[in-house]
Amino acid sequence: MAALLPLPLLLTGASQAAAAPSPSVTGPVTGGNGAAVLQGTTFDLASVGYTQAEFFLSANATSYVPTAPLDSDGRWQVTPATTAPYTTRIVVNRPADPARFNGTVVVEWLNVTGGRDVAPEWIYSHNELIREGYAWVGVSAQAVGANATKAADPVRYADLSHPGDSYSYDIYSQAGQAVRDSAATVLDGLSPRTVLADGESQSAFRLTTYINAIHPLVSVYDGFLVHSRRDTAAPLSQAPQEDIPTPAVVRFRTDLDAPVLTVQAENDLLSLGSLAARQDDTPRLRLWEVAGTSHGDAYLLIGPGDDGSGTAGLQGLNALLDPPTLTGCDTPMNAGQAHYVLDTAQYALNRWVTTGIPPARAPRLQVDSSGSAPAFVLDAHGNVQGGVRTPSVDVPVATLSGLGQSGESYCFLFGTTTPFAAEKLTALYPSHAAFVAKWSASTAKGAAQGFIRPADAAELMQAAANSAIGG
Repeated sequence: MAALLPLPLLLTGASQAAAAPSPSVTGPVTGGNGAAVLQGTTFDLASVGYTQAEFFLSANATSYVPTAPLDSDGRWQVTPATTAPYTTRIVVNRPADPARFNGTVVVEWLNVTGGRDVAPEWIYSHNELIREGYAWVGVSAQAVGANATKAADPVRYADLSHPGDSYSYDIYSQAGQAVRDSAATVLDGLSPRTVLADGESQSAFRLTTYINAIHPLVSVYDGFLVHSRRDTAAPLSQAPQEDIPTPAVVRFRTDLDAPVLTVQAENDLLSLGSLAARQDDTPRLRLWEVAGTSHGDAYLLIGPGDDGSGTAGLQGLNALLDPPTLTGCDTPMNAGQAHYVLDTAQYALNRWVTTGIPPARAPRLQVDSSGSAPAFVLDAHGNVQGGVRTPSVDVPVATLSGLGQSGESYCFLFGTTTPFAAEKLTALYPSHAAFVAKWSASTAKGAAQGFIRPADAAELMQAAANSAIGG
């Protein structure tokens, strides 16, 4: 049998798009308060063999306008419009030992929904990235993030200047190009073979536009992980430039030359409407809808301190029994196990690009559309049926939902957890051994199906063994 080739060589009709412009790279950035301004992980990266550096990127960025109507099928045709100078920053987390680098760089479009740069994908999946030796790059692609970063440390970031989000797509392209062309500086001499794009929530909305409109023009990213998108996509252009919204429902174009793996939580489907944009899998598109999960969850509180030692597994399991309540929200938040699936998604996308082996196909979450509004089909414990399964829904100790949260502003994104009463837990798991056996079997099944990484499976099983559940 012939050896497998990297996916870009396997694909037919591959893009003939040109590379993006290479920006000027300066740094590592120092001064000011002495550390990069970024909400991410909080443990010492050196303790896990990683190091962090920050760089400025400067160039002229391009905005885009359509040459034909933007339709729901995503087969958009756009052309460059205006240009404007910019200076933004990137934050780089990489293995300190070059021998640990696996050759892949994940470039995250930093999320700015909260008015500042946040790295949710690094938080969710850093354990997989670190243990497998990825480099990670966070990009301040949007004006809100760059401006908030500058305001937080005016001395360190005095040079930052962002012309507006109409230029964010080209800034993101140029950041990926800098990883390739300026690796001697950005990666301290590491040689990247694969560059992947990554983004969650608002960043996923923008990646949806990027994939449909910009990727056909510039060949920068080898694959895309789109996490928690909605039914539409971000504007192609916006004030102070021309306002160019996208259709109410946007699907990914089906003539892609790079693979796209989309991971969706429950409330992405119904609260954010992505059910309307649901697509069948194709040779270059996979959709994973994850049962018992929400757009944001308790791991965003646990994950920043998770150093990969395994203790966070028990913290996460205990959170199902005693879930936290966010300030301003009315009920305990979702404590589902989406981060384990996102670890796997990082692995699966990288393997897809580098070997041509696609991710596992996943069943869709079961939705009843016969009533006045779509509703999930629930099991006897109130958990949704179908989708990617984790032990938290197949060996439940709580009812997990992406829906039902109320309170201030973004509370609806954080879902709910309703722990079972002690009597129900005893009836389900009459002994600790019975619980551990069922939990471990479910974990092993998820790993065999290709949705849980082996190291995470071990963490989940150890958490069950160390828990007090059962009897």
